[in-house]
Amino acid sequence: MTPADFAAVNPNTGTAPVFRSRRDADLTTAIYARLPVLVDHRVRPPQTPWRVRYSRMFDMTNDSHLFRTRVELTADGWYSVAGGRMKRGAAEAVPLYVGRMFNQFDHRAANVGVNLDNLHNAAVSEAVTAGQKANPAFTPEAQYLVDWHNVEPKREWSLAYRDIARPTDARTIIAAIVPAAAFGNTAALLTLPSAPDTALFAGNLNAFALDYVARSKLQGTHANWYMVEQLPVIPPAAYDRTFGPLTAREIVQREVLRLVHTANDMAAFARDLGHEGPPLAWDEADRQQRRARLDALYLHLYDLDAVDADYILSTFPIVARHDMAAHGRFLTRDLILGHMAALAAGDPDAMIVPR
Repeated sequence: MTPADFAAVNPNTGTAPVFRSRRDADLTTAIYARLPVLVDHRVRPPQTPWRVRYSRMFDMTNDSHLFRTRVELTADGWYSVAGGRMKRGAAEAVPLYVGRMFNQFDHRAANVGVNLDNLHNAAVSEAVTAGQKANPAFTPEAQYLVDWHNVEPKREWSLAYRDIARPTDARTIIAAIVPAAAFGNTAALLTLPSAPDTALFAGNLNAFALDYVARSKLQGTHANWYMVEQLPVIPPAAYDRTFGPLTAREIVQREVLRLVHTANDMAAFARDLGHEGPPLAWDEADRQQRRARLDALYLHLYDLDAVDADYILSTFPIVARHDMAAHGRFLTRDLILGHMAALAAGDPDAMIVPR
């Protein structure tokens, strides 16, 4: 790699990315040659294609005096209400979301249980079933709640991503639209001007194409903001590209809405996207198709062909192993490649049946 390659891939820090092969280096530098980073600090003021702000709300150590368990609140006269909240008269407490509670496009991925025998970290993830998610009133159980009075800023919904991002996990960058809540420091927040912009940004963050690049940068266990700032992102104008009768913008916003609005507590986000109907049913097969369509779209927007896409997907072995165990084939790859072909043919509504 040349000094110019270092400057293109990590423009703010100038640090060396770690590649497993020459092909990884070539693909990544080519992506950076075509697309801007999220925030470029080489100029003043910093340049960014998106008006995005990063924040963290509560520190899990320094702010722990504000956290109460459901048992503690019940003993003080609080009572449970919808949305995982508790009330005592006019006062209201909201769940404290942490990174382990959500997954890509899924704010109800896991409950937080407590294992008191683990002296290092008593909190454990307890997976939520598809049957539970089929109930639009279901909300995951948080370890703690926080008085809404102490939550600032107060939002009806937020875009959060996991701070914990190990390169050895199935996916590295994991983002979700999450309802009104308190957030611990393992759930970093990104704020954009509108719900439509947030939908586009969430789609980009969760794309395999971006994840592939991210793993050459995140060699530790945290997706720190200075690392995320250097990721190559699709600029807003690129969403004007058409695939048959729809623009990329229309496709992403449609699919993100249907992936996110599966529960009552996401009604505010759906309304801000122009949807007034009830939550959409949780359907695993339908979600696979929609996520594959999104990934195929972003592979096109990153200007990657089917050969590059096949290679990039082969670098996610944990995803492949899960698919082989569940379906006897690398279904994620087959669906994405099928949707790439469908989009190239101008068919953004295809339902792919792998052969």
